[in-house]
Amino acid sequence: MSDGLRSEPAAAGPGTEREGPDPRRWKALILLCTTGFMVILDAQIVILALPSIEHDLKVTAEVGQWVLSAYMLAFGGLLLFGGRLGDLRGRRRMFMVGTVLFLVSSALCGAAWSAEVLIGARVVQGISAAVMAPASLAILMNMFPDGAERNKALAYFSAVGGIGATAALLIGGPITEALGWEWIFYLNVPVALGLLGFAPILLRESRERAQVRAYDPVGALTITGGLMLLIGAVVQASSHGWGGGAVIGMLLGAAVLIALFIVAESRSAAPLMPLRIFRSRQFVGGNLGMLLFAVTALGMSTTVSAYAQQVLDYSPMEFGLGMVVMTLMTMVGAYGGQAGVTKTGFGTAAVAFALMGVGAFLLTQVSPDGGYFTELFPGLLVFGLGLGAGPVAAISAAMSSIEPEMAGVASGANNAAFQIGGGLGTAVVSGVVVSRADGSTAPAVLTDAFQAGFTTDVIFALAGICVVLALLRPLILRTREVVAAEPAAEPQKQK
Repeated sequence: MSDGLRSEPAAAGPGTEREGPDPRRWKALILLCTTGFMVILDAQIVILALPSIEHDLKVTAEVGQWVLSAYMLAFGGLLLFGGRLGDLRGRRRMFMVGTVLFLVSSALCGAAWSAEVLIGARVVQGISAAVMAPASLAILMNMFPDGAERNKALAYFSAVGGIGATAALLIGGPITEALGWEWIFYLNVPVALGLLGFAPILLRESRERAQVRAYDPVGALTITGGLMLLIGAVVQASSHGWGGGAVIGMLLGAAVLIALFIVAESRSAAPLMPLRIFRSRQFVGGNLGMLLFAVTALGMSTTVSAYAQQVLDYSPMEFGLGMVVMTLMTMVGAYGGQAGVTKTGFGTAAVAFALMGVGAFLLTQVSPDGGYFTELFPGLLVFGLGLGAGPVAAISAAMSSIEPEMAGVASGANNAAFQIGGGLGTAVVSGVVVSRADGSTAPAVLTDAFQAGFTTDVIFALAGICVVLALLRPLILRTREVVAAEPAAEPQKQK
């Protein structure tokens, strides 16, 4: 269909332009998962290396923070345009272009001789991620057939993303201490070389088949600027509060540019993102679900990290090891999530939000002299199950109403929802904690503040359940009816 929507959405995902399943698809999935792992890893691994970077480059903490923010701004701001480039120019081609940029920028980050060079290289690294991430998901959707296989592939892809976030906290500190902060960037170089070597062999090319390739420059400029300002405001709000002049100015600027984007798309003959796709409950529900999953996950991670290090006095290494249980449960949850989406539909997302809510509630019981196995372990275990299952359902819901030729820009939107949600969760929960602590460093006061942060995560999880039930409930019921009818229909086919 020309409007990018499928008339009969199903839980398993969109149709593809293949004559048959690609025999290389499972090997290709390893490559795509490696890409997702590295993109998420590089968003987080800098956190524990910032003190060393600031010391060696002789800059303030505020300047050093831009090493983290520059990547997030470029990555989140360019995701829609990066996804559209893949749709038009070829997803494998753009994947390889992004990988080349990733290789060069990573090497330049490691060799950076000043903060300015490092921040500039991080911007290029974010641009490369904005091209690679949507291309990876679009290629996955194109290579795997509808149904259980695609859901299983999405489960692996989602689980590896969760592992990347945890691995960043686990290995960032030791690498920085043993080899120097430069090596958190240099380790990307051999991985990027491997991706470039195997991509032409394992990945098939796919693109939109329209004869006219229009790039919609007005739409691209307005949405890129709007997303950058929005993400910048969210990032700044986590440290400067929502009432700061810079934050308010960026929010207003983002609102104006996004409004201009909507006007431009409604009038464009070849829009970057056809507004018709927002008529789909699946697309809207899946992306709102992904945003709230990120809000809940990053809000919880920020709070538990601060509690473990500021109250329990864990080292970064100890905290990283403590998060392994959540990583393992994320893998288990992702496997269960793909089975749930295949058998019962998008209701899996509501179950996932419930698990995350229960996990966050268990963490509200932390105390100033708490122990890992008595207070952190149960919450991390349950939360990890939901964190693994949820993104599988959200991605499936968001992508299943989209025709294959729109897969790139649709996956860009899904990634953007995650990036905005992650920043929003960190900002809101950090604001709650800081406000409740009111400058105190006493363990009892800090613990009370962290309990308030975990309670905020419970509220986010409840909001996620409401979104799923409101926007995806008719689709959940329809999927159950189809599953129930299948056994009855089978004997007729055999006659």
